[in-house]
Amino acid sequence: MAKLTIYQYPKCSTCRNAVKWLQAHEHELELRHIVEEPPTVSELKNLISYSGLELKKFFNVSGEVYKQMGLKDKLAELSMDEQIELLSSNGMLIKRPIVTDGEQVTVGYKEDQYANIWGNA
Repeated sequence: MAKLTIYQYPKCSTCRNAVKWLQAHEHELELRHIVEEPPTVSELKNLISYSGLELKKFFNVSGEVYKQMGLKDKLAELSMDEQIELLSSNGMLIKRPIVTDGEQVTVGYKEDQYANIWGNA
């Protein structure tokens, strides 16, 4: 089974729950601190592509940094590349956790989604 990379913030309870679930299902994890080591522009492009999700789903819209920067109104004015650059510049802007095996990607933590995608350990 492929090792899963999880971009997470250790103080985030959602991230801790996701890690706990993945460990309980016997996944080998590579934990990456999303603030200290945010995904690069290249990594983000791959994650977005593999996820099948819209780019806006990668933004932590409930986060303080997002609100302080007034991104709700500004994102529409930015190109896709500018938005990805912004995400890679500050891990607190990224919705977490992001889990990938290099082919599939999940953003956030919903147990039923994890069971469907990561449940076959």
